[in-house]
Amino acid sequence: MKIKTLLIHIGVCLLWQPLNSYADTVDIREWLVPWTKSQPGSPYVDSGGRVWFVGELDNYIGNLSPETGEFNRYDLEKRSGPRSLVVDQNRNIWFTAAQGRYIGKLNPGTGRVTRIEMPDRKAKDPHTLVFDSAGDIWFTVQKGNFVGTLLTQSNEVVLLPLATKKSRPDGIVVNSRDEPWAVLTGSNKLLRVDRATMSLEEISLPNEASRPRRLVTTSDNAVWYADFALGVLGRYDPGTAAFTEWSMPGGVDSKPLAMAVDRNDRIWIVETGVSPSRFVGFDTASGAFLTETAIPSGAGLVRHLFYYEPAGEIWFGTDSNYIGRAKVH
Repeated sequence: MKIKTLLIHIGVCLLWQPLNSYADTVDIREWLVPWTKSQPGSPYVDSGGRVWFVGELDNYIGNLSPETGEFNRYDLEKRSGPRSLVVDQNRNIWFTAAQGRYIGKLNPGTGRVTRIEMPDRKAKDPHTLVFDSAGDIWFTVQKGNFVGTLLTQSNEVVLLPLATKKSRPDGIVVNSRDEPWAVLTGSNKLLRVDRATMSLEEISLPNEASRPRRLVTTSDNAVWYADFALGVLGRYDPGTAAFTEWSMPGGVDSKPLAMAVDRNDRIWIVETGVSPSRFVGFDTASGAFLTETAIPSGAGLVRHLFYYEPAGEIWFGTDSNYIGRAKVH
């Protein structure tokens, strides 16, 4: 495994003026990734403050030390197509290889990658993954049309096929009850996993034209989703089965995508249908949008946000080849 190190001092740190009628903005800083057009994304901050991310188009796992601007790179085999990663307590990097048909475990100390193959050939593109409270992994398989779980001690994989054909499961989260939820971006549906029975429940959104891409859950276990097709932020209450939806500030063409929720139950979303892309804050208590900040690099698509509570930061990667940080509290 070849490891590359580069020191980059290029950074962008701007506090943008308010847009529209929003009174507040957030402080955004970006670091230019040295490997051009590599589509860096899915950042995750480890216990030492290092930011890990995938290079989807250039087949690598990278990291950034924010204090120094130093980047490191671990090359993967060609056509692995890493899409998402998480970091465990031992700082092992677990990642999906969407083109390689496996989930990988990278030991940064040795550079060794352990491959966990999918037990069904139809599960050809593991996509997004998340830890539960036990340190096991739940993940989506987008074109293969599965959700799955990976027991990290044994590397056993269990796949659950979806009832709706070509539903394209995308974002996935685990709520405070350790209950996995996902969005089916090929349809207008949410997905709930019943862990006791390992059964799946598909929940239709109010509009058949909706196409959710990402989701988060708040402390009350409400499910919030970004409707990429209709430019809507939505809330689903599992207790009452009620939906509430808000139009995004950028309107129907805003294409909201990446999402995160902070410790104050405020939701953060990136509008990618505008240029430059915009970082939007929403207060779930008042049901109002609070802030809208242009991303300095322009960003293009931002597919994933990671909230790092100790520092009050949200990290993201951009198609314009930056790793970014937004200070939200």
